[in-house]
Amino acid sequence: MLKSLWCLGLITLSLVALPALADADHPHVRLATSQGDIEIELDAQAAPNTVKNFLRYVGEGFYADTVFHRVIPGFMIQGGGMSAELEPRQTHDPIALEKSGLKNTRGTIAMARTANPDSATSQFFINLVDNAALDYRDLYTPGYTVFGHVVSGMDVVDAIAEVPTGRQGPHADVPREPIAILGAERVD
Repeated sequence: MLKSLWCLGLITLSLVALPALADADHPHVRLATSQGDIEIELDAQAAPNTVKNFLRYVGEGFYADTVFHRVIPGFMIQGGGMSAELEPRQTHDPIALEKSGLKNTRGTIAMARTANPDSATSQFFINLVDNAALDYRDLYTPGYTVFGHVVSGMDVVDAIAEVPTGRQGPHADVPREPIAILGAERVD
């Protein structure tokens, strides 16, 4: 009996130590960048339309040869919609803001948008710190839809956040040397 309990304890400990595995509600995407790989777990339960939109772009190979075009240390890194020359890519129609209930905390990924809450297309950002000011509060403070979090490669995100930036045309906070997104693929 004691041996059975000991074995059950080892099995339980080994299950707890396993990394999160992808499933239909939590698909994983690997972003291959010029700085290294970033793996993201998406939350299709909390933000189904946003995850569907993001995976559509991933499946189409849209993110290959785009860049992180906006890097603000102590805030976030943004990419997924522009070439190295800062030419915007042609996107699908915008999607509506989802109130996912997820918070803009360190390591989460959220959709970028214009002042119109229902304007997100392909661009996303990864939070470098907790950014509560970006969370949904009400119709007057709609926030930004969080739809997943980094499960590996946060060191890559932090390294991107440290690159020198400057102004390029009308764009501020642009890395002086392009930080390429080489591609994105599902890994579940």
